[in-house]
Amino acid sequence: MKKIAILGAGGKMGFRISTKMVKNPEYRVKCVEISDAGIKRLADAGISVVPMADAIGDADIALLAIPDVLIGRITAEVVPQLKPGCMVYGLDPAAAYAEVMPIRKDLSYFVAHPNHPSLFNDETRGEAQKDYFGGIAKQCVACALYQGPDKDYAVGETIAREIYAPVLRTHRMTVEQMAILEPALVETFSSTCIAAIKEALEKTVEMGVPKEAAMDFLMGHARIQFAVLFGLADFNFSDGALLAMKQARDVIFRPDWKEKIFNVAAVKKSVGDITQAIKK
Repeated sequence: MKKIAILGAGGKMGFRISTKMVKNPEYRVKCVEISDAGIKRLADAGISVVPMADAIGDADIALLAIPDVLIGRITAEVVPQLKPGCMVYGLDPAAAYAEVMPIRKDLSYFVAHPNHPSLFNDETRGEAQKDYFGGIAKQCVACALYQGPDKDYAVGETIAREIYAPVLRTHRMTVEQMAILEPALVETFSSTCIAAIKEALEKTVEMGVPKEAAMDFLMGHARIQFAVLFGLADFNFSDGALLAMKQARDVIFRPDWKEKIFNVAAVKKSVGDITQAIKK
C-alpha cells in the first residue's frame, strides 16, 4: 500500500483529488491543508488533516495540489524531508520545466496534467455535458516522468487515472513537450485566438446584429469549422469560405507567427514569465 501526502488537499483541485483518493484502498492518504476554508471543506467531507511533517516523512508520493506561485517556496521546505525513492507529483508542467523546485537525484519527479473533456465527445448526461474540467465527463491526461527509473512511469500514470477519473486515455511525453502544449498551444495561442473571436462577436453586435442571433450563428458554425479543419467531418468548406479565409489570413496573422510562438526559446521565456513570481 503506497502512502500519499496530498499538499493543498482542501483547495479546488486538491479537494477533488482528496475525496477520490481517500476512498481507494490501494493508497494510504494523508491530507495537508493550512487554510481555514480548506480545512472546513475537508472536515465537511469527513476528511481530517495532519501537519506537514507527519504527512511527508514516510510518504511514497508527495502530491503537489498547490498553485504554481507557491511551489518554489513549499518544495524548498518539503523536498529535503522526503525519503529516498519518494515521487514528487506535480499537476502542471510549468514549475517542472522552469526548474523552480529543488531536484534531488534520489527522488522521482512526475507531472500529470488533465486535458479536460473534449469539445467533441459522446457524453449524453446533462451534468457531464456541462463538466468543463473533468471528474464527471471523460477526459484524457498528459503524463511525463521528469526524473526517475522508468518503472515509476506506471506508478505515476496509475495515480493520474485515479485523480482525473474517468480517463479516456493517457499520453506519455516529456515535460518540454507538455510545456509546448501549455502554455504555448492552449494559452499563448488558442486562448488568444478565442479571445479575438469573442472580440469579433462583440464587434458584430456593435454593428447592429442582435447579440443572441450572433451568438447562435457563431457557436453553430464554430462546431462545423472545428469538425472540418480537424478531419472529423466528411465534407469541406465551400469555395466562397475558402476564398474568404485566404484573403483574411494575412490581414489577421503575421507570416512568421508560428516561428515566434512555437520554438523552444519562446516556450522557455513564456514559462519563465509565468513562474517569475515563484523565482522571486
